[in-house]
Amino acid sequence: MKILITTDWYTPAVNGVVTSVLNLRRELEARGHEVRVLTLSQSPLSSRRDGVVRLGSISAGLIYPGARLRTALGSRYVRDILRWKPDIVHSQCEFSTFFLARKIAEHLDVPLVHTYHTIYEDYTHYFSPIQKWSHQTISVFSRWITARTDCVIAPTEKVRLLLEGYRVRTKIEVVPTGIDLRKFTAPISQERLTALRRELRIPEDHLILTCIGRLAEEKNIQELLDFWSRCRNDAPMTLLLVGDGPYRETLENQARELGLGDSVRFTGMVPPEQVAEYYRLGDLFLSGSTSETQGLTYIEALSSGTPALCRADPCLEGVVEDGVNGWQYRDEADFREKLDRFAADPALRQTLHQGAADSAMKFSAQVFAQRVEKIYREQLELAALRKDSRERSA
Repeated sequence: MKILITTDWYTPAVNGVVTSVLNLRRELEARGHEVRVLTLSQSPLSSRRDGVVRLGSISAGLIYPGARLRTALGSRYVRDILRWKPDIVHSQCEFSTFFLARKIAEHLDVPLVHTYHTIYEDYTHYFSPIQKWSHQTISVFSRWITARTDCVIAPTEKVRLLLEGYRVRTKIEVVPTGIDLRKFTAPISQERLTALRRELRIPEDHLILTCIGRLAEEKNIQELLDFWSRCRNDAPMTLLLVGDGPYRETLENQARELGLGDSVRFTGMVPPEQVAEYYRLGDLFLSGSTSETQGLTYIEALSSGTPALCRADPCLEGVVEDGVNGWQYRDEADFREKLDRFAADPALRQTLHQGAADSAMKFSAQVFAQRVEKIYREQLELAALRKDSRERSA
């Protein structure tokens, strides 16, 4: 098949949408398909290289950090895509590139599949303080977007239920986003991990609790710091916050006010090729977020053999299984009880470590691409039937 993927987010940005698109493109190409990407440039200038068209855009950071809005019409590039004639269009974002995806799909009379990645109600603090208004607007917006597609992919059951709550009528398929497990299962020498521990000035006898990802308000890291301030003296442990983001200064101030001192380390942004080392360095992965739609960091942690202790959330159904590869906590007492058990029992830590590694296999990028490919073929068959029906009616 010829497949066009459209997305407002692409490299060099680092987030779940970008990871999903990169993995999907790579695995679809490995299965013999021709895949092109239509995205936004990091400047007002448009370009095309290696099957990726980047349309000129400007920063929309006042709406959401790192966001961009298309300024260039990109008519020449869109005409080239129309001449290429993709068999199917797969949009990944609801804004600038979605409208181009719709235009291209309608012009060529091909199916438009859309992946709904974002729970916007968890992000309204960036652009609207009025939660009720935001819910109503997002509900209407989501129905409008999805009604203009042939099929919607939800990364988790949580997102499917959300869309049904918005009264979305378009067919919804649940397909968990896969990751490249090889990045996180590849061997890392003990010497490298020891050197990294020393670079971070973490005592050798400390268990390391890692929280990896963007430091943003919706990630609820402030809850982890609050809980940590009341249980950190129970065992020798260090909380390692890996990543950067708009909430970092607030979190650093909170850590100081709570008197956490050296029990917390902020690493800042680390190179993508080194992230697997930080997962592997950790004994336990922590997350307080309830804003996830894909939970890729959970899966990355598990595939690294690092069990997880995460705020209970529907997106973790079938991902973090209590007592198998970690736990989902429901309140501070639950968090503390699970953490105490983990710290006190080396045999339990080993069992959870093995359970984490084993449970991640079902989230491979290969399985992800196979399931998406199946949806593409189903949509193409339906499109062919509709076209045949129209021709007979004419």
